[in-house]
Amino acid sequence: MPEANTRRRARGGGGAARRAERTAVRIETAKFIERNIPNFEILNEEALEIIETNAETVLAEVGVNFVDNPAALQRWKDVGADVEGERVRIPRGLARQLIKTAPSQFTQHARNPEKSVVVGGRNMVLAPVYGPPFVRDAHGGRRYATMEDFNKFVKLAYMSKWLHHSGGTVCEPTDVPVNKRHLDMLMAHMTLSDKPFMGSVTDPSRAQDSVEMCEILFGKEFVQENTVMTSLTNINSPMTFDDVMMGALEVYAKNNQACIISPFIVGGAMAPVSVAGTLTQVLAEVMAGVAYSQIIRPGAPAIFGAFVSSIDMNSGAPTFGTPEASLVTYGAGQLARRLGLPYRSAGSFCGSKLPDAQAAYETANSLNMGLMAGVNFMLHSCGWLEGGLVADFEKFVMDADQLGVLHGLAKGVAYDENAQAMDAIREVGPGGHYLGCAHTQANFKEAFWKSEVLDYKPYETWEDEGARDTRQIATGRVEHLLANYQQPQLDPDINAALNDYVAEKKASMPDAFA
Repeated sequence: MPEANTRRRARGGGGAARRAERTAVRIETAKFIERNIPNFEILNEEALEIIETNAETVLAEVGVNFVDNPAALQRWKDVGADVEGERVRIPRGLARQLIKTAPSQFTQHARNPEKSVVVGGRNMVLAPVYGPPFVRDAHGGRRYATMEDFNKFVKLAYMSKWLHHSGGTVCEPTDVPVNKRHLDMLMAHMTLSDKPFMGSVTDPSRAQDSVEMCEILFGKEFVQENTVMTSLTNINSPMTFDDVMMGALEVYAKNNQACIISPFIVGGAMAPVSVAGTLTQVLAEVMAGVAYSQIIRPGAPAIFGAFVSSIDMNSGAPTFGTPEASLVTYGAGQLARRLGLPYRSAGSFCGSKLPDAQAAYETANSLNMGLMAGVNFMLHSCGWLEGGLVADFEKFVMDADQLGVLHGLAKGVAYDENAQAMDAIREVGPGGHYLGCAHTQANFKEAFWKSEVLDYKPYETWEDEGARDTRQIATGRVEHLLANYQQPQLDPDINAALNDYVAEKKASMPDAFA
């Protein structure tokens, strides 16, 4: 009898240990996705050739504007473009020739080498939402973002298994002066996380600050020889390249850092309403931007970007998760691959004001189209709400959880001896079940993707635990992650040098909130 009791306690202890293992906080980051599934290619060869020919016509006959940037105009003249005022007309074939020096893939190094990512090829890197001035959570509602909010998002990104990248302006901290907030944001990425991150593009001088801070973090020689930052260079569609974004691009390209050259497309407002017309404009804009980056420094990493939404013709508001945006995203992926460039598009896009059913439908459509389109760098992959105006804490962890689905789909179908499971089929035979067979016991831990947010419990258990909906569960997940956050170690001398740099920079200029 005592022996039997001992055995029961041992089994109970084992169960408790397993439960403790499941609930313990483990800071685990999945490797960037290596896709083993085919790309979905919507355009045939004839359509691709028509769009490419039309894009060359746009560059040669319509041209693009490089505004308030005399140095850029001179650079274009020097390589053979026709410059009239601020309009640059690029002869057929010139942009494509210049683009040839841009790498088809590159490594962005993280301060933790295990978390470095390879952008391009069959790979997919996931980064969080970028740019919202507002944040929302279940406790405080919708409000202007603060630096405290920003730090929380960086911590959540660091703690999220399926996110490979810390991102950039995860939200816009409006309580810090405009001319100084980039310093605090970079410090957060560099010290609160050890994943790769993005540099500032709101002014060329801030891009230079980003490079100099990276030189402290990684070493000056390392930065010049390797890519340690990605930056988002938006084109003012249609076909306008402003001096601020191009000034930042010039800094990054000169220093061998990656730029996402990304048209900002709202179909019907900033591009034609037709898919083929939009793709023509997107291709022309990207070709001009990437070509310019190669004029600055041949071989500088550049990413073919495409931010795409359609428009509600009644309200003028952008719409997301629509079939038209998907078609453009698929087609742009084909065009990017034909240029030999990494591709950025898609994300957790939605127009909803809350993390509700609309948000879920639109986000699922947007995430899945990104995977199928062959996206290499997915910015905005979690946390996006209200057309990009809001970074939502609950939606951040809901989306980050769903990114695990993309990892699972991208694996494709295994067909090795273990996957064939013939031993299991023989063992179970007709009329049996597989729960206890040797193959199931050997594979069950890794056989299926596991959600950290969705609820699969029986109704009675769900009701006993408070009948929580997904948003309420996500609130608990946010609180759990932040409560258990542990800052990654950083060399104290490097940390001190970064703090000194930021303090000196801030002291050198008065606060500016515009």
